[in-house]
Amino acid sequence: MVGAVRRRVKWPKTFRIIRSIHPPINLFEDIADPRDWEALAAVEAKTNPRIRLEIGDLGKVPAARRVSGPGASLLMAPFVHCSTLRPGRFSDGSFGIYYAGDSEEVALAETIHHHQKFMRATAEEPGWTADFRVLVGSIDRNLDDVDGVRGVRDPDDYAASQAEGRRLRAADSDGVTWESVRMPGGRCIGIFWPDVIPVPVQGRHYSYHWNGARVDFVRQHDTGQVLQVD
Repeated sequence: MVGAVRRRVKWPKTFRIIRSIHPPINLFEDIADPRDWEALAAVEAKTNPRIRLEIGDLGKVPAARRVSGPGASLLMAPFVHCSTLRPGRFSDGSFGIYYAGDSEEVALAETIHHHQKFMRATAEEPGWTADFRVLVGSIDRNLDDVDGVRGVRDPDDYAASQAEGRRLRAADSDGVTWESVRMPGGRCIGIFWPDVIPVPVQGRHYSYHWNGARVDFVRQHDTGQVLQVD
């Protein structure tokens, strides 16, 4: 095995799927200077005690690396609402990562896997579950290809990949890329800072059907089409 190899990743489109329940955060959508966000949040918190919870932990992202303006909530959210209660492949949750795939199919495969784990753990009844939305972005950046790092593509154990993510982020990497574990042949990216990529736009919406053991169907809201999950 070899270590990470830095290379240019240029995709005209990236695809990320998130729950549809999260509203935009007004502070991020405004044109206010990101360096002033803490002060603005403190003022707003005097009349809206929930504002801190809505905004998240601004301290996770240095002011110089924040993004603002229309749609910025879609990009800022994973970095300010991360938690050690929700670790991922390349982070233990102490810092946020923007994950995306090089196709909508890859994004579906990755999110279906994690949604199934949640549904099994909570013993949910069969039926159509929470709505999801697709975020369509792009990438043109030097990232660290970690396919050659031992253990980073383990399907269940994230110890090696989290250690590599922590090491690379501390070494000023902008993010990582690897072959999808849930859809071999597809590619994924994990971005360490919000200013690395453009603000994405919203794509189609999906619902996932849980049959009590796995997600067996997905439904596209725009077309009404129901697709079987292999």
